[in-house]
Amino acid sequence: MAGTVYKESSHAFRKFKSDFMMAVTVAATIVTLIPLFLVLGYLVFKGATSLNWAFFTHMPTPVGEKGGGMANAIVGTFEVVGIACLIGVPIGIGAGLFLAEHRLGRFADTVRFCADVMMGVPSIVVGIFAYAVLVHPMGRFSTLAGSVALAIIMIPLVTRTTEEMIILVPHELREAALALGVPQWKTSLSVIVRTALSGIATGVILAIARIAGETAPLLFTAFGNRFWSTSLVQPIATLTVQVYTYAISPFPDWQRQAWAGALVLTVIVLALELGVRWVTRAPAKAAR
Repeated sequence: MAGTVYKESSHAFRKFKSDFMMAVTVAATIVTLIPLFLVLGYLVFKGATSLNWAFFTHMPTPVGEKGGGMANAIVGTFEVVGIACLIGVPIGIGAGLFLAEHRLGRFADTVRFCADVMMGVPSIVVGIFAYAVLVHPMGRFSTLAGSVALAIIMIPLVTRTTEEMIILVPHELREAALALGVPQWKTSLSVIVRTALSGIATGVILAIARIAGETAPLLFTAFGNRFWSTSLVQPIATLTVQVYTYAISPFPDWQRQAWAGALVLTVIVLALELGVRWVTRAPAKAAR
């Protein structure tokens, strides 16, 4: 009888601890989400009222005049980020594949260490580096310099994500392909990378979302442009720099457009994040 009472009290105490810790974690989650929803709510409140068709189709107006839009900055953002992806994604995936295939080599350890260090380098330092290496020798700010700066930020993220995703691929797949006489390089590309493709795509999209919101590197490289430009060797407007310029200006209409630009940029990043969920959900459904 006493043993039964002891077991019941012990079970009740364990259940109390479990419920208490669950309540603590839920409370911590709510506290974490409150600032996020406050920021997003305020951004929607300030930015949605400033969005109109002219914002997406018109160029910026002269200083002090009302109206205009950020059409050149929106296109410029896609151009700079797109070129950065063309530079950074192949290098990052290739480096990640190398690290996964040669995990115990000294050179691989050095590359892995450098990638980890690069992920912690402030973006403004990358901007200064790109300025010294590209902008100063060229004698001008340019789209290409901005894309290279963003690619430098992107490469270590893609590299480490690719390595981790490839490591998760079962080793039996590699052995089976090699046993069938498939060359090692073809096994890596056709079997290993293909199996880890959804995880690699997730890392790439997250890296794109990261660089899409960068401002500091572009201030030193792409700089900004109030006119329409798609040249690789000329300054170009981007949403982040345009929002920064408008936000610190004394003109109320520019400040209003800065909120709208920030909202559009947030929607772009959110769309990329939803893309990550879609990419990762499709293989999970297929596996079921």
